[in-house]
Amino acid sequence: MTDTTGLTQLGQTTGLPASPEAAVLERVPQPNPGERYNVRFTAPEFTSLCPMTGQPDFAHIMIDYVPRDWLVESKSLKLFLGSFRNHGAFHEECTVMIGRRLADLLDPEWLRIGAYWYPRGGIPIDVFWATGPAPEDLWIPDQGVPPYRGRG
Repeated sequence: MTDTTGLTQLGQTTGLPASPEAAVLERVPQPNPGERYNVRFTAPEFTSLCPMTGQPDFAHIMIDYVPRDWLVESKSLKLFLGSFRNHGAFHEECTVMIGRRLADLLDPEWLRIGAYWYPRGGIPIDVFWATGPAPEDLWIPDQGVPPYRGRG
């Protein structure tokens, strides 16, 4: 059984953090030491705010990582991602901030984030960040998010 000692949010009533900086990302020990596998999180309804207009921005975010010693605790990840709801930042800043926070917390063998942003001003902006090249000897599925085609 995975050691959940020290977790502060799982199993507790926890409000949405006021900002990504205030969000507490938590981790648990990887329960399969020596096993290499990919973990995927999909957040199809991610939101943040445009730092210039305050209008909402929406993205479909995919996070893949190959754990070493740690897994991200999923409730804390959900709260962290939700904390961007009232956070004003450009797409690139949001995407890289998420990737770096996870990489710093987990020290994974590999991590990538694909952020497929819905159009702003008629132009979709997709942002991709990774800790390095994908492992060649491990099955890493395509993120499967088609490029934005509008109504056409």
